Amino acid sequence: MQNKVSDIISTVEFNHNGELLATGDKGGRVVIFQREPETKTEPFSQGEYNVYSTFQSHEPEFDYLKSLEIEEKINKIRWLPQQNAAHFLLSTNDKTIKLWKVSERDKRPEGYNLKDEEGRIKDISTVTSLQVPVLKPMDLMVEVSPRRVFANAHTYHVNSISVNSDYETYMSADDLRINLWHLDITDRSFNIVDIKPANMEDLTEVITAAEFHPHHCNLFVYSSSKGTLRLCDMREAALCDKHSKLFEEPEDPSAHSFFSEIISSVSDVKFSHSGRYLLTRDYLTAKVWDLNMERKPLETYQVHDYLRSKLCSLYENDCIFDKFECAWNGSDSVIMTGAYNNFFRMFDRNTKRDVTLEASRESSKPRAVLKPRRVCSAGGKRRKDDISVDSLDFTKKILHTAWHPTENIIAIAATNNLYIFQDKLNSEMH
Repeated sequence: MQNKVSDIISTVEFNHNGELLATGDKGGRVVIFQREPETKTEPFSQGEYNVYSTFQSHEPEFDYLKSLEIEEKINKIRWLPQQNAAHFLLSTNDKTIKLWKVSERDKRPEGYNLKDEEGRIKDISTVTSLQVPVLKPMDLMVEVSPRRVFANAHTYHVNSISVNSDYETYMSADDLRINLWHLDITDRSFNIVDIKPANMEDLTEVITAAEFHPHHCNLFVYSSSKGTLRLCDMREAALCDKHSKLFEEPEDPSAHSFFSEIISSVSDVKFSHSGRYLLTRDYLTAKVWDLNMERKPLETYQVHDYLRSKLCSLYENDCIFDKFECAWNGSDSVIMTGAYNNFFRMFDRNTKRDVTLEASRESSKPRAVLKPRRVCSAGGKRRKDDISVDSLDFTKKILHTAWHPTENIIAIAATNNLYIFQDKLNSEMH
């Protein structure tokens, strides 16, 4: 069966307690999954996520001034912390950010005085007595309604949105600028970073990702295509053109090649839950940085070092420009990121053990145990289950992953399939 391009998942995000999981796709749709409660008769049913609601978030548009098509593809989804019975989430395509309200209805009012049961207005002359309307139970309905549209603030493509820990503001980042919004104000935003040069020919780098600190509402970080991270403090100046800290690893001159700049571009940056560390992903590695040490990363993990010999062909088929995301587990002790051939990698920061796992139909049967996979470089010694680097499928790529905020449940987007894996027995990585 041919995969529809519009069904390809483009973002995955758990809400703050992990009970809901949202995915966005290239067709502009958002699908929300809800976790099933555990029952005494079926103790294993807990952790299963079933479709809760599906709605069309963005439609294709056309910018007539620039003669540009604006894709409906959802670039990012971010949940707002829950403050009442309803849930709120932000979703964005390349240009427009929308705030959605997700709420439940399981009762309906009956016994109106001026309307009949179908909702038609009654002839007032026929109303001879007054009745008190009552709420009657009904089948559960999940209603999704648009609450705000934040538009016309980005000239370039939006690559990140991040909700601030003050729960009042959020930021959106494109290739050259970062804007700060108030969640209640749609007609203006404040530009807090602008790296656009006076002459576009002098452009040397672009912004690739941005995120607020989880606890300090004045701090945020953004990454660049040059492999740098800039930590900014909004208390210092309204326009954060001067960063507070610059995290950069000096390049080894002996390892320099034509591809060095491309593969050093940071595709994702995530604060740890503690707020002490930063996790970044570039093409070949995942790195953990300590906020107190700018000169080099604390830890560097090789995601798929066996691809170094393949960079030429990966450049020719454009895979070298793939943007992989990364994720922390709830205790900041394990990190996860995707690779090719529907493989994803986990690195335990304490034991330094790592594992390669595969998201496939075989591994997704209920209670199936994931078998570690191993890739051997061309000409290397092969064990029975090893896969050769030459037989990797580069069309199958795990770009988007998410980790439950407190439990060992992970969500993996593999093209148009969503896999949810749960560790039932222990809290190790296996």
